[in-house]
Amino acid sequence: MSTPQPPMPQTAAPDRQAAPGAPYSAPGAAYPGYTSPIPVVRTHLGHAIASEWTKIKSVRSTMWTLGVFALLVLGIGLLTGLVVESSDPDLGGESPLSLGFFGLLLGAMCVITLGVLTTASEYGTGMIRTTMVACPSRGRVLAAKALVFFLIAFAVTLVCATLTGFLHVGLLEGHNGKEPSGEEWLKGTVGVSLYLALLGTLSLAVGSMIRHSAGAITIMIGAVLAPLVIALFMFSSSLQDVQQALFEYSIPNQMSIFYANSLSDSGPSGWDPLWIMLVATGAALGGAFALLEKRDV
Repeated sequence: MSTPQPPMPQTAAPDRQAAPGAPYSAPGAAYPGYTSPIPVVRTHLGHAIASEWTKIKSVRSTMWTLGVFALLVLGIGLLTGLVVESSDPDLGGESPLSLGFFGLLLGAMCVITLGVLTTASEYGTGMIRTTMVACPSRGRVLAAKALVFFLIAFAVTLVCATLTGFLHVGLLEGHNGKEPSGEEWLKGTVGVSLYLALLGTLSLAVGSMIRHSAGAITIMIGAVLAPLVIALFMFSSSLQDVQQALFEYSIPNQMSIFYANSLSDSGPSGWDPLWIMLVATGAALGGAFALLEKRDV
């Protein structure tokens, strides 16, 4: 016959909810012998950059827009080179690099679209709340987005512009065209790549301010095309100065300056378009930073 065991004393479970007005105690205070294996480090811009890089490379829109961009730049570049090469033209002393302008002008729409989606798409899906909870420093988030996007846009544009340049020089050698100088190579590859990357970053800032993908894309496409289209229909002599200014400072004309075939004889020249776009992008980012700090996500 078994002997009955005395009942074990029951200990009261610790109260997980503090009484109202009770002083706060850290979670680790109830377990003084426990040390978390996860190191606690102070966050910095590098963490935000790593997070934005992970996001931008893992969404489909990045691959689609950059893939279409490369297809447009290289495809139109190849088509233009083959057409010009087969017709055996006289290039009139122009550099073969100038033919790369057409593909990059259409490809700019892809860069604009991706720049807007980098910021505005998070507002559409609501993921911006999660982003801001993970990194409460809003300025750091926007700076990381802008930096990651700028580097990606610059690298992809540089590769496509360089390949297109080599393609045109190889196809059109001996067609009475001018051999590109070192400065022309620099402007036709690095210069135009910096310009397009800044244009995309400007779109990113507009997307952050508008917080609506379709609206921001429409605004940026209008900014690219509207000045040139409006100038074409200014027939009045009293509007001649305005028409000339719209021609000179339109984005298509500024891009053509990198290939030394501007649509006008006056206005920006050399590296001027790059500085103009740099100022415009800086102003837009400043406005985006200011609004981001004041608005509720």
